[in-house]
Amino acid sequence: ASDIERFLAAFYNQREAVVEAARKLLSDEQAPRRQKLLADLIHNLNENILAEDREDDKKWFEGLESRFKNKSSYMRYSCESRIRSYMKEVSSFISNVHPTARDAYKRIVDLMSDKLKSVKYNGCYFDRREEEAVRLCTTEGWFSCQGPFDRDDCPCKHSINPYSNRESRILFSTWNLDHIIEKKRAVVPELAEAVKTRDGREVNWEYFYQLLFTVDNLKLVHIACHKKTNHNLSCDKTKIYRKRKQNHRIS
Repeated sequence: ASDIERFLAAFYNQREAVVEAARKLLSDEQAPRRQKLLADLIHNLNENILAEDREDDKKWFEGLESRFKNKSSYMRYSCESRIRSYMKEVSSFISNVHPTARDAYKRIVDLMSDKLKSVKYNGCYFDRREEEAVRLCTTEGWFSCQGPFDRDDCPCKHSINPYSNRESRILFSTWNLDHIIEKKRAVVPELAEAVKTRDGREVNWEYFYQLLFTVDNLKLVHIACHKKTNHNLSCDKTKIYRKRKQNHRIS
């Protein structure tokens, strides 16, 4: 083990003594910056990350409905709610679709909705109990920012564990599942246009589904890495239509 690993291990093993010492220092500290450092240290060392059930970490559940019995079930719900909101936006866009194409657009929306229901709105992304291949966090619940849409990583190395304490759970709600190819500016309008101009072709609705609701086109980003400027990215024109299948025929 490296020197830093040995230091951190020793530090963590003595955390109760460290917390007590930090509390004593904080009680006499006047400098705001030092107060913040000490308060953060106490806060982080008092985390109950591994606790899962409500009875084992009641503070974490403060403000949440009683139906949530464990942390993972709430985190799943949190992710599902985001994905549901995207589905709602796609559905409500129908008023902007050309009148002659609205029925076909509605059928695609229904197919997407059915698929989302079958995968439980991809709530697995935030559930630390899920398999590694489908979750966005570690087994302990740590999430890392994936960086702005135009970068491969996060320059600031942002990370958070919403499973650790109530404050982190609330802060995590400010992290964004950002569409690389933008939902409002690109994907949904392109879907509406594809339905309108299909001219006998079958719209590849599963391609649009992937762009709207999956990590194929979603990045988890810290609020500081969420760039709200125009991404200037568009859908792949070669994937908008596909050869007809007998099932899920859109005409």
